[in-house]
Amino acid sequence: MSDEPQPQQPNQGWAPREPQTAGEGKAGKPERPRRTGWRRLIPTWRITLGTCLIGVMLLIGGFFLGYHLVQIPAANALATKQSNVYLYADGSVLARDGEVNRESVGLARISKDAQHAVLAAEDRDFYTESAIDPMAMVRAGWNTATGQGKQSGSTITQQYVKNYYLAQEQTITRKVKEFFISIKLDREKSKNDILEGYLNTSFFGRGAYGIQAAAHAYYGIDAKDLTAAQGAYLASLLNAPSQYDVVAHPENRPAAEARWNYVLDGMVEKGWLTAAERTGTKFPMPKKTTVSTSMSGQRGYLVNIIKGYLARNDIVTEEDLGRGGYRITTTLQKDKQDAFVKAVDDKLMSELDTKNRKVDTYVRAGGASVDPRTGKVVAMYNGIDYVKQYTPNATRRDFQVGSTFKPFVFTSAVDNGSRTQDGRLIRPGTVYDGTSERPVQGWSGDRYAPENEDHHDYGDVTVTEATDKSINAVYAQMAVDVGSDKVKQTAIDLGLSPDTPELVPSPSIALGVAHASPLDMAEAYATLANHGRHGSYTLVEKVLKDGKHEVELPERHEEQVVSREAADTTTSVLRSVVQNGTATAAQTAGRPAAGKTGTAEEDKAAWFAGYTPELATVVAVMGQDPVTAAHKPLYGAMGLDRINGGGAPAEIWGQYTRDALEGEPVTDFDLRLQAGADITESPSAGTSDEPGAGEESGSRQPGDESSGDREENGTRTPGRTGGSTPPGGDGTGAPTAGGPTGDPGPTGNDDSANGDGTTEGDNDDDSNGTGGDDDDDSNDGTIAGIPLSPRRP
Repeated sequence: MSDEPQPQQPNQGWAPREPQTAGEGKAGKPERPRRTGWRRLIPTWRITLGTCLIGVMLLIGGFFLGYHLVQIPAANALATKQSNVYLYADGSVLARDGEVNRESVGLARISKDAQHAVLAAEDRDFYTESAIDPMAMVRAGWNTATGQGKQSGSTITQQYVKNYYLAQEQTITRKVKEFFISIKLDREKSKNDILEGYLNTSFFGRGAYGIQAAAHAYYGIDAKDLTAAQGAYLASLLNAPSQYDVVAHPENRPAAEARWNYVLDGMVEKGWLTAAERTGTKFPMPKKTTVSTSMSGQRGYLVNIIKGYLARNDIVTEEDLGRGGYRITTTLQKDKQDAFVKAVDDKLMSELDTKNRKVDTYVRAGGASVDPRTGKVVAMYNGIDYVKQYTPNATRRDFQVGSTFKPFVFTSAVDNGSRTQDGRLIRPGTVYDGTSERPVQGWSGDRYAPENEDHHDYGDVTVTEATDKSINAVYAQMAVDVGSDKVKQTAIDLGLSPDTPELVPSPSIALGVAHASPLDMAEAYATLANHGRHGSYTLVEKVLKDGKHEVELPERHEEQVVSREAADTTTSVLRSVVQNGTATAAQTAGRPAAGKTGTAEEDKAAWFAGYTPELATVVAVMGQDPVTAAHKPLYGAMGLDRINGGGAPAEIWGQYTRDALEGEPVTDFDLRLQAGADITESPSAGTSDEPGAGEESGSRQPGDESSGDREENGTRTPGRTGGSTPPGGDGTGAPTAGGPTGDPGPTGNDDSANGDGTTEGDNDDDSNGTGGDDDDDSNDGTIAGIPLSPRRP
């Protein structure tokens, strides 16, 4: 063996390498630059793709898992639902309701027009699309999340699943179940079966579940006989069953008709109705409801008003109430409720002769009573019988309030520190010119010259006297002095809804052209009684579900909306109306009282709004044709020349207040008055009497009738004011369409409450100034609390 070293083969793996140049990788390929800075936070396309694939797989897996786990359940227990019990504040039973009014029918017993109408309203692509609409669900979820209100993204299939198989709670779990059950149901049942089930389980209002019950409730016919127009109206109700009932809520008819037109247009779009048939279609006014005798008298009115209150305040939905099981304790007090009904019967209904006087068939009454310290509604009067007269008169907003609005003008003047045109602060003793048809000054609109009752010229009067006699000329000028926009805001602050019909800034706002309900006005007057502190009225004390689960009620908030001085000074002026003015009939309450009479255009309504320290109550007597529902004048009703606020309304108020507060201590008003409230201030020397710009459309011509509360026994203070508007004051447009017109009303009638031969009248020239409130001027100086009955001819 040789000791010589053996030659070695070169090892390629260990051979020296040439140095690589920058940017080259293996095999001479360029090396990818490293991600630095913010780029490292962005996922690569590989990560993104992988995440998407995993997400899709999870969704698919979740879908199949949910589809497998969620089974179609048995129908819910709606057929065995409970009744709702409504209680007075003392726990006694007011009414019971909640029987399921439903008759299931096959699809063949539902007219094709009605079927197509429901499809046009709820799901126009029902027969061609799947059971769910993901895009609609996303859109609805987005709208709800962004505060645009609860939106429905459900197809008819989903709605049927919710109605028939599930509960109504708004939870993710329920929505997930609804999603999967809808898909399964769409595979297992035909479209016709699903539509049939939906039509038999949907709620249409008036306690009617299912289209057969709805057809009878609204039109007195079977579902198979429904026309396209009738079917479209019933389909519209699915969107808002209570609000779109145009018999119960005539003020909502425009909205109901808009929805009705939307449904018909959808039927034309889908070819279910021809354009010619659509053109000839008229709105099918539903009949008055036929209700169980358990809802007779005041009960039916009260139950429906309470239902509306619960729904509007998001306490309990109408559908949930329809399913029953609620025990609702109201704020209504049985003794006061009974006293209200008796007062109306004694002072109004017993005086009617419907057989011999046609005008007596027009008479309707409404009223509401509120505790000003708590805002609780303690009593309401809505009509003679819910079964006979369906419309609730305590909450309707279609009659003018007349001169009961005037106190809001004075309250606004004091609260805003308003002054007359010559710079005098408006106080109870401020002197105004009460000449009839005197154009208001400082108004930038067209000429406006309201007429006093019977064209009576009062000359120079204080604000207190002008309120006693309800002088239009004074209050129209005062509205301009204050600024009618400020007057409107004060009325809203006191309690009127911003949506009050005809509540428009103009001089005529002072004359009561606005259409508010007795309950609206009671809330506003309660704020005056409560020294300017306002809180919305309440109707419900407690709500229990299934006898054990208490439903949370919204917290009531109270705030000072006008100064105490403004509210209390108004009270002092309104006390004079009861003591010396048009409302002496209210003295029968036997307590210190403040109030104001009012009469609407052509005596179509007469009002009295008043309060004691314990109770604020508003009473209205209205004229309505029992067949056409048109508003009617009440000339000659009760055998009197006129019905006015100082007559039956004030008499009802007096008896009710006396009986409702029987046994309670008599208390006087605790008033904190405006500085100088007792000073009588005449116009400055040299004040111009030249008329300012007036409102031509609202001007009066000689011979035109104007309603006006009259009182002629007050002393006069020399001097005259033209009224004023502060810089930048009321510069809005013309008065509302309901302003004074040239239509004369009867004049020269005996004062039904005075017995002095003069014409009574509320200077509430609401729109044409006709009609009038009782101005009993025979009791000047009478002390409040002494029962005095006004005389009738």
